[in-house]
Amino acid sequence: MKNMKQKRQITENMPLFFLAGPMFLEMFLSILLNNVDTLMLSHYSENTVGAVGNANQVMNLLILMFGIISTATSVVVAQYLGAKQYDKMNRIYTLVLLVNLVFGLVLSIGLVLVKRPCMELLKVSEEMMPDALSYINLVGGFLFLQAGYGVMNQILRCNGYTKAGMYISLAVNVINIGGNYLFLYGPLKYLNMGVKGVALSTVAARVLALAIALFLFYKKAVGRFSIRLLNPFPGKLLLQMIKIGLPTAGESMSYNLYQLVLLSFVNSMGNEAVNARVYCQALISFANVFSSSVAMSTQIITGHLVGAKNEDGAYRRVFASLKISLPVTVALAGVNCILSPFTLRIFTGNEQIVRIAFQVMLVDIVLETGRCLNMMFVCSLKAAGDYVFPLLVGLCTMWGLGVTTGYGMGILAGLGVAGVFMGTAADECIRGLIVMLRWKSGKWRGKAIVDRE
Repeated sequence: MKNMKQKRQITENMPLFFLAGPMFLEMFLSILLNNVDTLMLSHYSENTVGAVGNANQVMNLLILMFGIISTATSVVVAQYLGAKQYDKMNRIYTLVLLVNLVFGLVLSIGLVLVKRPCMELLKVSEEMMPDALSYINLVGGFLFLQAGYGVMNQILRCNGYTKAGMYISLAVNVINIGGNYLFLYGPLKYLNMGVKGVALSTVAARVLALAIALFLFYKKAVGRFSIRLLNPFPGKLLLQMIKIGLPTAGESMSYNLYQLVLLSFVNSMGNEAVNARVYCQALISFANVFSSSVAMSTQIITGHLVGAKNEDGAYRRVFASLKISLPVTVALAGVNCILSPFTLRIFTGNEQIVRIAFQVMLVDIVLETGRCLNMMFVCSLKAAGDYVFPLLVGLCTMWGLGVTTGYGMGILAGLGVAGVFMGTAADECIRGLIVMLRWKSGKWRGKAIVDRE
């Protein structure tokens, strides 16, 4: 572990883009992967776009449940590294990987068994239902691979190896795009596998992602895995991590459930509204990738600083990051909106879908402003050990403001998909202001995980 200590010291003065740059490219490549999927499917059949979009919404919920452990990993590993308690790291690494793989396998099996009721609950149309079920069978059945990769990626990031995720995303993109081409338009199109072929490509890409992450873990001498380190089983450590992870992942799961409710509103508006939402999500993801990468890299730095008992440095660093993130995010959202009448036509020639989607892109400028504030301060509060407050605020604003505003503006006022997005914008903006005030108040100080143990 001596090597690791010499190579990767994360301090208050570390340049933000040392961590954020590779993470930005990693997320950009991941978004590119999702958008290429959407683009390829849209030229194959527009019904498959909505089917895969609905299936992914459910699977994203389970991926967030894996975050109970992986999110706790990011907090605990960063703080212990900041406190220089390296002797405990291998035990933590072994515990989190094993627990998340087993948990992921159980949830994967459960999803395959209840896939049809889930799709019926979302009011998925009969035209989209067969493809949605086929996609869940394959991608959902192997979702535990994502559980393992999520933990490995957090371990590598917290040790300063943020470029690892970037390289993995590049490899995943190549495999996924190549596989999609083979099954939809290339030599294997005669098999008529359609969505099943796309699903196989996704599974193959996730197998590769986990394999590369494990390889880099050992190549960079980050640590080692050993079942022997779990004898006696560290039940106290696991409970502590669940205690951290449940509120943190609970907020994310609540958000995804809340998005499922909003999606059900959109599904009731017809297939054109569903596809417009999918295309908008594809474009919106490019607007928020910058703020996401800055928030996540700031979370790592904050965790290290809090673990090292430099809370004043953590406070300053978060606001310094916000001064960079907020103006860039708003500018990206504005450019995204201006270009959307042209970029949307890459996906579809249906003018009704383009009209609906452009209205959504206008609302997204406000939405991204609030989301930037929200992500920055929520990530930092979690890194400092203040993980319950974001959950409570999120529950209140998502269900008390987001759903009611979305239903009122989208359904009752007849504004359609744009009205539903207005609900999300209201939630993000109000929640962002509340968590910013929480950070300014300093009530997160003294909540470090390392101190309690």
